[in-house]
Amino acid sequence: MPGPALTRAPARARRPGTTPAAGWCRAGAALLLLAGLAGCGADDTDARLRLLVRDINIRPVGSECAGTGGYAHLHRRADFRVTDGTGATLATGELPAGVAVPFDEALDIPREPTYCEFSAPVRVPRREVYRLVVPGGPPIPLTSTAGAALVAVVPS
Repeated sequence: MPGPALTRAPARARRPGTTPAAGWCRAGAALLLLAGLAGCGADDTDARLRLLVRDINIRPVGSECAGTGGYAHLHRRADFRVTDGTGATLATGELPAGVAVPFDEALDIPREPTYCEFSAPVRVPRREVYRLVVPGGPPIPLTSTAGAALVAVVPS
């Protein structure tokens, strides 16, 4: 008799080689930091990966979306890597579902086009250069000047 159906939990972006024990390490590091001692992964930073696909489709804001045309490889469950300038992998994960966000430009039309935004938490070491790599497309340069976010808009 078959067992209960298994469902796949949403994947969280993670740094290669991390384990649940790494969470305990980070918690311990926070306690040590409060005590004035150094912790593990001190050069790592929590960031939000934000990828805006400028496909200018007309859909309700907040609806689920995916890349279209030349960006069809950008969709929910697409594997991704965040790399540095040398190509070294800093974080891996799966893209979540995209969400339609307003195209912030006054076009004076009754229905506004949207971007498709993918947003996922990542933990990466501090680097000068970050790139988003999704199979099926070229590496996408990420800008880290938007606070604690790594941001790209495609096409740029």
